[in-house]
Amino acid sequence: MSTETAASVSTHVLDTGTGRPAAGVPVRLSARSGRTGGWQELGGSATDADGRCRDLPALPEGTTHARLVFDTETYAATARAAARRDAPALPDGESGSPVFFPEVAVAFAVVPGEHCHVPLLLSPFGYSVYRGS
Repeated sequence: MSTETAASVSTHVLDTGTGRPAAGVPVRLSARSGRTGGWQELGGSATDADGRCRDLPALPEGTTHARLVFDTETYAATARAAARRDAPALPDGESGSPVFFPEVAVAFAVVPGEHCHVPLLLSPFGYSVYRGS
């Protein structure tokens, strides 16, 4: 009988280009057991108005690594559309600059019973992640 408690994961996304939370970023969570185990997709969510995913699936017992994949291309398209509503129209045929990072995948080690909070700071041509609290 195992006495381990599964780890848990949360995240939030901040758009450093706008200085605001990034709402509507699709996020998928995967897990694996061991360094060479295959990734098992557990499900996903999307960031809320505060840029937070509050309902990511639980990690199964025995998970040693987790991975968050952020669909930044979908977010960027939505953010550009919102910006165009408030800005002068682009000339015909122009849709704005392409997304340099269409997705951000972050893999990290987990310890049974610990909570992992992994924030993403996002800008048009860069991103940063860290272990939060």
